[in-house]
Amino acid sequence: MLTADDLDITDADASAAPSPSTVANTSSTGKGRRRARRAWDATWPKVAATAIGLVIWQLVVWSGWRPEYVLPGPVPVFERLGELIADGTIAEALLRTMQRAATGFGLALIIGVVIGSLLASSRVLRSAFGSFLTGLQTMPSIAWFPLAILLFQLSEAAITFVVVLGAAPSIAGGLVTGVDHVPPIYLRVSSTMGASRWQRFRFFVLPASMPSFVGGLKQGWAFAWRSLMAGELIVVLGASVGFLLQQYRSFADATGLIAMMIVILVVGIVIDALVFGMLDRRVRRRHGLLRD
Repeated sequence: MLTADDLDITDADASAAPSPSTVANTSSTGKGRRRARRAWDATWPKVAATAIGLVIWQLVVWSGWRPEYVLPGPVPVFERLGELIADGTIAEALLRTMQRAATGFGLALIIGVVIGSLLASSRVLRSAFGSFLTGLQTMPSIAWFPLAILLFQLSEAAITFVVVLGAAPSIAGGLVTGVDHVPPIYLRVSSTMGASRWQRFRFFVLPASMPSFVGGLKQGWAFAWRSLMAGELIVVLGASVGFLLQQYRSFADATGLIAMMIVILVVGIVIDALVFGMLDRRVRRRHGLLRD
């Protein structure tokens, strides 16, 4: 038979039980450790690959394959890169270049989505212009510059024209591919729910095609960035990343040339990781294609 003493909770027992604040602190600490571990797991392979690349670069320089004034080592190149960052040269050039990239890619996104939606929603348009879109994707960006200069002379419009033509077909192609791979069950569900053609495309087809569409966006950005660099090498309009690259080549300044090539590489990697990489992970997680 239970007594009152058996049911009584002593002060010692109460003090032994963890408080809510202690549990919350422990939980937040565990989450912080998991986040740090995920960040480290994502970072160390890139750091290791960079270190291996730098070692190979230095070994090639030490081999004497080319004179050091033609192929300098990592140390003088990064010293020069630090000087260009300190005096604001790279910041000024990147500002102009990224403005052009944002303008060109923004226009390409609008045009690509419109064209992709039209081709994906009409069999007649797909039959008429589908192969033409594929042909545009295979066109080298540099091949558009003679026409761009003929139409717009040496101007900002010529660069934007080539950037848009380089990126828009890939964006449209990604959307079309995504629509082609929508599970048929989605279409049957939309018909059962009485959705109109626009509602079916807006609420069923478009969300289901997002993984492929994001892939098209990434490819479109890659083409846009390459087209922009080619444009700035050909159409010289003020200080920009491509302009500095061409200038250092003209002056046989190998350290400055390679430093600007590193800037171009890093910008491409950072934009892909912080913008399109995060967007890709978010979309795949929503579709159950990525494990937490």
